[in-house]
Amino acid sequence: MLQNIMPWGHSGGKSSTLIVLISLALKNLVLWARNFTRYFIEQLSNVSRGNMKFSFSTNAFRRYSLSKAADAISQAGYSGIEIMCDKPHAYPQDIAETDIAIIKDDMARNGLTIANLNTFMLCAIGDFHHPSWIEPDHDYRERRVQYTLDCIDLAAQLGVRTISTEPGGPMQSISREAALDLFMEELARAVTYAVEREVTILIEPEPELLIQTSHEFLAFMDRFGRRFGYEGLGLNFDVGHFYCVREDPAAKIIELKDYIHHFHLEDIPESREHQHLQLGEGGVDIPGVLDAIDRIGYHGFVTIELYPYQDSAPETAQRARRYLQNIYGPSKTNAL
Repeated sequence: MLQNIMPWGHSGGKSSTLIVLISLALKNLVLWARNFTRYFIEQLSNVSRGNMKFSFSTNAFRRYSLSKAADAISQAGYSGIEIMCDKPHAYPQDIAETDIAIIKDDMARNGLTIANLNTFMLCAIGDFHHPSWIEPDHDYRERRVQYTLDCIDLAAQLGVRTISTEPGGPMQSISREAALDLFMEELARAVTYAVEREVTILIEPEPELLIQTSHEFLAFMDRFGRRFGYEGLGLNFDVGHFYCVREDPAAKIIELKDYIHHFHLEDIPESREHQHLQLGEGGVDIPGVLDAIDRIGYHGFVTIELYPYQDSAPETAQRARRYLQNIYGPSKTNAL
C-alpha cells in the first residue's frame, strides 16, 4: 500500500516544484518583456529626438566686417552663422561675383555653415522695419520686393536654403485686411521666384507688426500658403517674439513644428517688453524651449540673435555659448 502511495507522493512533489519553476520563469519573462518594451520605446524616442546645432547672427556685429564677425563667431565655438543681408555685411547691391567666393572662403576657413540669411532689417535703405511689404507708397514698397529678390539670388549663390523676412511690416494708415492683401500680393512674387531657385522664405512674426501671434501666422498660412501648396514658404520661429505676445514658446514649437525651418533664440524681460537680452537674463524658459526643439526632432540651426549688444558682440557670443553649455550639456555643445 505504501509502495503504491510513495511514487505518487514523489511525483506530486516534482509536479509542484515544476509548476513553481514554470511560474517564476513566466514572471521573469513577463518582467523581461516589459523592460525590453520600455527600453525599445525609449530608443525609438531617442532616435526621433533632434540634434540641433547653434549659430550666431551677425546683426550683433554691425561694427565689424562680415569677415571679422565670422572670425569672432567661430572663435566663440559656434558651427553656424546667420548672415545679415544689410550693410556692412551682405547687402546684395554691394556684393560682386568675387565677393561670393570671398564669403565662401571665409566660412570654410572658420568652419562655419551659413544657417540662414537674415533679410528682415533694411537699414541700407530705411531702418529695421522700412521699407516694408505693406508700405502705402508703391515705389518704396517695391524696394522691399526687389531687395528680397536680390537676397534670394544671393542665397542661391551661397547655397543657403532659407531667408527670413518681416511679417508684412508695421501697421500704418490702412486696414488690417488691406494690409494682408497687399502683403500677399507682393510676397507672391517673391515666393514664386524663391521656389524656382530652391530657396524658402521664412515669415518671422514680431510684436506690433502685421503678424504677431501663432494664430495670425496660421491664419495667414491657411489663406496664402495653400496657393503655393505651402512650397517656398515657412516659419522663422523667434522664441522671444512669441514670449512677448504672451504665448508659451515651448508649446508653440510643438504646435507649429510642421512650418518651422529655423529658430531665433534670445531672452526677453519678464515684463515681456520686446527687448533682446542675453540668454538666462530674462523670463524665457530656455531649457524648456530647447527640450521642445529636441522633442520635434529638429536637426537644423538655432541662431542666437542679440543685435542690441553692439558694444560687446564677441564677448556676448562667448557668454551665450557658455550658457548653452551649462544648460544643454558639454557633450551636445562641443560643436555648436
